[in-house]
Amino acid sequence: MQIVLIIIAMLIVAGLSMYATILLLRLKKQTAANKAALQAQQQALEQKRQELLGDIRYIAAAMTEDRCEISEGVYRIAKLFELLSLTERVSGEFPAFYEHFEVIKSHPIRDARAHLQKQERMRLDLQRMKSESALQENILLEAKRMTQFEPVTH
Repeated sequence: MQIVLIIIAMLIVAGLSMYATILLLRLKKQTAANKAALQAQQQALEQKRQELLGDIRYIAAAMTEDRCEISEGVYRIAKLFELLSLTERVSGEFPAFYEHFEVIKSHPIRDARAHLQKQERMRLDLQRMKSESALQENILLEAKRMTQFEPVTH
């Protein structure tokens, strides 16, 4: 009888060991899948980040080559820096750029601009042109630096 109990106990221990091994293998497989998914997600985020940085460089180059209006370039680049969560870090590096952005950031665009009264459009245009005129040289110098921009990672 004692031998039977020992055999049953050994079978129970063996069964539990096999079950634990199966659970460990499942956990290892799930952990590997989670790690691979996280790496793929990080890779996709980095690819998108590099795309946005490339867009910033392209627009900055277009500004320096007079293929893009200053205000349009400033607005687009500021929004891209915002998407990248870099605004706080770069605003000190490009002060003229952000000074002009502060003037134009609330100006309506496209359809919203078309619905403005003529006098209001003219007032906003005058405001924009004064800022552009005062800051143009420094904005273009900063845009030239932006064509080589690479954020410092911490």
